[in-house]
Amino acid sequence: MININQVIQEMDLEGHPSDHRVVVAMSGGVDSSVTAALLVEAGFDVVGLTMQLYDYGKALQKKGACCAGSDINDARLVSSKLGIPHYVLNYESIFKDQVMNDFADSYLRGETPIPCVRCNQTVKFTDMFDRAKNLGASAMATGHYIRRKKRSGTISLFTGIDRLKDQSYFLFATTKKQLEFVRFPLGSLTKDETRSVAKRYDLNVADKPDSQDICFVPEGKYADIVRKLRPGSIDRGNIIDVNGNIIGMHNGIIDFTIGQRKGIGIGGRKGVDDNNSVLYVIALDTEKNNVIVGPKELLSCNKIKISDCNWIIDLKDHSDFRVLVKLRNSSQPVTGTIKVNYNISNAYLSFDQPQFGVSAGQAAVFYNIKESSHVLGGGWITEAPNKLADINHYNA
Repeated sequence: MININQVIQEMDLEGHPSDHRVVVAMSGGVDSSVTAALLVEAGFDVVGLTMQLYDYGKALQKKGACCAGSDINDARLVSSKLGIPHYVLNYESIFKDQVMNDFADSYLRGETPIPCVRCNQTVKFTDMFDRAKNLGASAMATGHYIRRKKRSGTISLFTGIDRLKDQSYFLFATTKKQLEFVRFPLGSLTKDETRSVAKRYDLNVADKPDSQDICFVPEGKYADIVRKLRPGSIDRGNIIDVNGNIIGMHNGIIDFTIGQRKGIGIGGRKGVDDNNSVLYVIALDTEKNNVIVGPKELLSCNKIKISDCNWIIDLKDHSDFRVLVKLRNSSQPVTGTIKVNYNISNAYLSFDQPQFGVSAGQAAVFYNIKESSHVLGGGWITEAPNKLADINHYNA
């Protein structure tokens, strides 16, 4: 269990806590609420900020996702109980331009986007940072489960103690400059400990369920949002096998992702063994508007290209080095060798063992192979060729 002296120490701010204003990004959930409560008890001058990211009237009807209308009210109630100022920032326009539109366009390109990373990269850690600094804050704190440490004067990023709740995958794009300003007081807590702290403070959100959906995607129906944002841009097309045979129709490639097995809308193939009868989405051909399906073995990927890399470590002595890499937040890290281009924003990663279902638009997040909790950085997957390229029957 965390104690207040530990909170003060991990905030890494010189002088007495009362000398520092800390802005807390409050989503209305238990994590950010406990963050604010701990900082208040530690003696910091705490201000709560909550983002309104989409239409408030519609948000009032939406539960189970962050930043909904009820969540804004919960953040306000917690702030009132703690006796701290609370402000709601209307970021609807910015959020739609930088996150929602990017999400829709990425799907239309046949990619698998991660809007939560884009939100952290843009709205939360750019626009919200600026607002916090304008309020005279010495730091901004969030309820993310990740740890910020200073080693030999250098700030480093580490996974949260609670590996089941670790959020390093979503925060790989946090820059060195941003790490000078942001703090993560919950990184050394487990989720159960956080809820215990919330009950100790008698917060109304102590038993509030964690959000499950992307905030602007009700019930996880991604395609419905893309259709709403890009009406008229989605056409019916063919589902074809790797030999070019039409075996079905689809209502838009946005309904599919690389590696998908369920919900394709066609049965398995007849006359083949059980290992090859199940069909997976192997590729999405946006030019021809085709969904290409085939056996799982064709999803095998040995090497990926990564762009827009953000490095939290100093790369001046590195070009080729070994890493652990996570390709999805829920997946276990795998080993590989990374080769960084001279401008360090682009890289190639070769896997030790082939990976399946890797898609452009996803993130690749790197960890120290000798210290798996140490986050090195990450980037966006722009190329993930699989074995379909070895087949001549269909030119994807």
